[in-house]
Amino acid sequence: MADHLLEVDDITLRFGGVTAINGVGFHVDDGELFSIIGPNGAGKTSIFNTLSQVYRPQEGDIRWQGQSIMGMRPDKVAEMGIARTFQNIELFANMTVVDNLLTGRHVRMKSSWLAGAMWFGAAKKEEMENRRKVEDIIDFLEIEAYRKSPVALLPYGIQKRVELGRALAMDPVLLLLDEPVAGMNQEETEDMARFILDIRRELNIAMIMVEHDMGLVMDIADRIMVLDFGQKIAEGLPDEIQSNPEVIAAYLGGELSS
Repeated sequence: MADHLLEVDDITLRFGGVTAINGVGFHVDDGELFSIIGPNGAGKTSIFNTLSQVYRPQEGDIRWQGQSIMGMRPDKVAEMGIARTFQNIELFANMTVVDNLLTGRHVRMKSSWLAGAMWFGAAKKEEMENRRKVEDIIDFLEIEAYRKSPVALLPYGIQKRVELGRALAMDPVLLLLDEPVAGMNQEETEDMARFILDIRRELNIAMIMVEHDMGLVMDIADRIMVLDFGQKIAEGLPDEIQSNPEVIAAYLGGELSS
């Protein structure tokens, strides 16, 4: 049995002569909210891309529930229970909220395209179950008023919520949140923070959050890892990170006090 839900052992990722991640290791446990912070260009999104196997580290290992996922296709990683949101919204702009959420169910669909087109028997039952799941997510994220609207017409904060919903539609065990409150106003940020806490408390989904809003990170994260120029410079509880001299130096002394 695995000691941790996710274990990352000394991964190194290079692009030619540039080292994006240099010997970084960490772990995440069931139901934990783990945050990764660092200045721009520190390697935070590159970490996410290695976890989803979009990027393949040249060194180290990534184990999911005790099994190495190195070299797996990204869709297989998603099937195993790792879902993500994106820093820049990656929704289908002309599709409705319901249809965007249904795309997240694709990884869980078993019926063939032909059975789905005929919409009969097991395929019909599966379709109805997937739609029920999507409606549950719509209720959970309080976006009922927008369910039939094309996402391109929605406010930015609601679009970010829909993107979160699409990731939840994949039935994840681990959710990767890439700057979930970037570009939001204070009210939208507070709403998103509430939903993130509800995901942990009610759905018991573990999360890794990359975020620049230090107030949010310090308020809701269980543990925090700090990257700088692709290297881990600190890891610990929020109070420990706030008082760490190396972290303060990386942020030029000001940002962590917010």
